[in-house]
Amino acid sequence: MYASPSPEENRVPVAQLNLELRHAQLELLSAHCAIHQLRLHYSTEDLARHGQREVLRKSVNAADAILKFYESIEQRIPQASSESVGQPPAEPTDQQIAQGIQWISSYLLAQRNHYIATAEPLDQKPRSAMALYFSPALIERVRIVELRGARVAEPEFLGQVRALGFDQLPDVTHMDSLTFVDVIAFNEKLTERALFHGLVHAVQIEVLGLDLYAKLWVRGFVRARAHFTVPLEVHAFSLASKFARAEKFSVENEVLRWAADHRY
Repeated sequence: MYASPSPEENRVPVAQLNLELRHAQLELLSAHCAIHQLRLHYSTEDLARHGQREVLRKSVNAADAILKFYESIEQRIPQASSESVGQPPAEPTDQQIAQGIQWISSYLLAQRNHYIATAEPLDQKPRSAMALYFSPALIERVRIVELRGARVAEPEFLGQVRALGFDQLPDVTHMDSLTFVDVIAFNEKLTERALFHGLVHAVQIEVLGLDLYAKLWVRGFVRARAHFTVPLEVHAFSLASKFARAEKFSVENEVLRWAADHRY
């Protein structure tokens, strides 16, 4: 039987709440990616010994406050039954990895071809904002689609991937932007940060080629078991954070450097 919303629920602007929740999640993912890079390059002993104490203290306090806040929410989330808790995924076979790479490359290309007919070039304002970070040729070539509440379709193969036990997959229906080769689709509307993130992936695909990009994404996901710790995503999130801080740099040079250093 359908239960009517309580008077309290009727007063809550649910759409706005979830929009702000997703924005907060994006910021947390950016922080997670930055911390993941610290973890890869430095030991906790090195950070504790050589890190600036004031920065470490403020970081620990901020992380502790965030943890307590989300723990208080978690305690109020209805718990799933024990039957719904999945087992850790088994190591995929080479054949399954090859299939995953084919799925990703085919999906990106198919979605690119689907949206290109209605996609438009960047307007002058976002074009000017991105010109500090991306080449004129890329900005000229990329097309965008603002779905404004419509959603990019979830890939059909995700069900098969989840059946293997991989549940930390990207939720494409709630992502701010998705890059399909040289077409960037926005589930809501264009924002500069989402555009920047999408353009980073466009540069990665341009530099690496679609097949290698798909291969690195899948192999990175198999190692990390979560999409936001795939090196391609880590780099996009970390560069987007630098962009938000108004730092100046060439995204193409950054991508070329990571590719040359085999960091993807």
